[in-house]
Amino acid sequence: MNKLKNSRLRLKALRALAIGLGISVSAVAGALVQSKIGTKQLDPSQVVILNQAQERDALYVQQSVQQLAQRLGDLQAKVIEMESLGRRIAEHAGVQYTDPELLQQMEWQDPAPKLSSAQDLGRELDTLYYSLSERQDWLTMLDSVLSQRLGNQARFPAMHPVDRSYVSSGYGWRRHPITGRHTLHEGMDFSAPVGTPIVAASGGIVTEARYRSGYGKMVEIAHGDGLITRYAHASSILVRLGDVVEKGQLIARVGATGQVTGAHLHFEVRLEDQPLDPILFLPKEYSDTLLVQSSTTK
Repeated sequence: MNKLKNSRLRLKALRALAIGLGISVSAVAGALVQSKIGTKQLDPSQVVILNQAQERDALYVQQSVQQLAQRLGDLQAKVIEMESLGRRIAEHAGVQYTDPELLQQMEWQDPAPKLSSAQDLGRELDTLYYSLSERQDWLTMLDSVLSQRLGNQARFPAMHPVDRSYVSSGYGWRRHPITGRHTLHEGMDFSAPVGTPIVAASGGIVTEARYRSGYGKMVEIAHGDGLITRYAHASSILVRLGDVVEKGQLIARVGATGQVTGAHLHFEVRLEDQPLDPILFLPKEYSDTLLVQSSTTK
């Protein structure tokens, strides 16, 4: 951000130089005419020619200053764009961003560039323009990466799907309570009374809302990029296939449908149809408690 501040201050110095350059060239042109008139008596035709030359010089200077002013305006627009990007990136990163209004109160600290002509000033402006363009490209890329990262985090199923519950069975290998076989439990079971609200752990689209063998009444939500959550053994389903749901939205109620020994929510998280431990996504205050509970249960 310090580079951005220096760029704004440098623009102020260049603007002052451009104005000063225009005034000085005009003054020199006028002085040359007065010098010729003072040292030698000129006939009217020569005076006309000199006046025309002075007007051409003045017009050239005016056009040059206008072009420089336009380029300065372009640079100012780039600085404003970079400030906007800087604010957004700072917000994404959770850091403070210096208010641009404060920059106007800062004085020029670095030595101003020594320029002797409009051509030198133009080259200085080009150098600054390319420098700002590179920084803007970098900020744009950083903003895109941070936005994507935040979007991915927002899709994570990080909300506890059912309140007033405890973990009756955690993720991992176990002896199945009904078949007696040693199998992988692909989710987490939350024991709760029948009718307890079940909410979406993250926003997404309902891809299943039906009775499914083993799962009983089940809701499946797709969160994007192959990430899904499943909510099984419900007593009632409150959403339909294709519904768009938000994080924390009521989608079903706890029940004992399907292959169960009692009322509970079976909660799964899957990526590309591969099961993941749901405890990895839950907030720390939940996961710490659930780890303790799951270690003391079957």
